[in-house]
Amino acid sequence: MAEESNNSPEAAADGAQPAGPQFALQRIYLKDTSFESPKSPQIFQTQWSPKINFDIKTRNTKVADDVYEVVLVLTAEAQLEEETAFVVEVHQAGIFTVKEFSETDLERVLATVCPSILFPYSRESLDALVVKGSFPPLMVAPINFEALYAQQKQAAEQQATSGEAASESVQ
Repeated sequence: MAEESNNSPEAAADGAQPAGPQFALQRIYLKDTSFESPKSPQIFQTQWSPKINFDIKTRNTKVADDVYEVVLVLTAEAQLEEETAFVVEVHQAGIFTVKEFSETDLERVLATVCPSILFPYSRESLDALVVKGSFPPLMVAPINFEALYAQQKQAAEQQATSGEAASESVQ
């Protein structure tokens, strides 16, 4: 006779939860958006070869036990010479359940995995706003949030190390 496993429907009916860390996406939504074209319509009379400044930020807030809101903020500004052609900003948010992760792993998930999920939605919203403003599409390249996180952690460690060295030399 074959042995019964704990993955049987009876075990599931007993309310047994899977062991280990759990991650789930509950919802993705557009939290805020802004588009400005302060020099319209004059800006449309010039040759289009802008300088694009791009900024990215993330933040997270604990909503409930094991539930977090993560907001990815993308900002793009197009300048022609010294004139601002447009400024567009998108706050793409998501609600995520993140259970039974260590503090370090929780920080990493909120800073890398969640923004990676939100990014395609924010990139599409950013591009759609730019096109609706009658400008050429803004093709934002993919972002490696894992690399950004590693750079941020390294910079924080270097700052902490240099701060400790400075305080030791003052004493």
